[in-house]
Amino acid sequence: MDQLVSSERYSPYRLFTAERWAKFRDDTPLTLTEDEVRRLRSLNDPVDLEEVGRIYLSLSRLLSAHVEASQILFRQRQVFFDANEAVKAPFIIGIAGSVAVGKSTTARVLKELLARWPSTPKVDLVTTDGFLYPNDVLRREGLMERKGFPESYDVGAILRFLSGIKAGLPNARAPVYSHFTYDVLSGEYVTIDRPDILIFEGINVLQTRDLPADGKAVPFVSDFFDFSIYIDAPEELIHQWYVERFTRLRETAFKDPRSFFHRYSELSDNAALAIAEQLWNNINLKNLRENILPTRPRADLILRKGTNHLVQEVALRKL
Repeated sequence: MDQLVSSERYSPYRLFTAERWAKFRDDTPLTLTEDEVRRLRSLNDPVDLEEVGRIYLSLSRLLSAHVEASQILFRQRQVFFDANEAVKAPFIIGIAGSVAVGKSTTARVLKELLARWPSTPKVDLVTTDGFLYPNDVLRREGLMERKGFPESYDVGAILRFLSGIKAGLPNARAPVYSHFTYDVLSGEYVTIDRPDILIFEGINVLQTRDLPADGKAVPFVSDFFDFSIYIDAPEELIHQWYVERFTRLRETAFKDPRSFFHRYSELSDNAALAIAEQLWNNINLKNLRENILPTRPRADLILRKGTNHLVQEVALRKL
């Protein structure tokens, strides 16, 4: 049974065309400018102001409603438990999907839009890249060719970080990753101090783990999410976007001799294309099929993209 087929009787999702979804924007004002959208979008991602108005304004309105509902429930629980907690735990939004599908753009655009709602002035964004094991550890464990697969992340550190966020701890620290050096930056952290919303973005954030036979609790990263989003697209389009991004990077960041991938900028076009195809087929495609795509049905909302990174359909889990 494909739960994302509109005719499927037992689907837990409501499906909307992009045009229908855009109407849910209602009177939400578009406060971003074209220059801001250009700054927020990732390399080779052509999302523009029109797409923000068509898809992301409605999404920010929906998320704002969820946040406000959780704030009301928090106050009701205070009364129920006769509690004196002064501060509600941050609302955590998880964003998952393949490499090159546009997760980072979605996360940054939503961060800016949600911060402009009166109920959520403080919105922070953290990616899972910083929780990858350092390259020295990956090399020692023979995992450099599995970088981005579930086993290449320090899941314990992710769980401790999200647990601290949910507990309302001040100044929680997340490690920082450099795509330029292709490694975690030793001793560098970003500090997250009790935001209203935390957006947590990464390819495997909806990943599950094997359940123990003895019934002991096994926390998943997604257990800490209040809402989850999966960015989806046909495999052949993601492949195309990945190769196009690789080509653009050869012309830009890879040209810097300090870049981890500088060697690729010195190859012929054909040789570089062969490398891109090899990386896609041997690493990213395998990860997509084995680990990322199987988590799609766990999302609360799925944005299904078509050509030019434009969302064509939205699937929203029924309440």
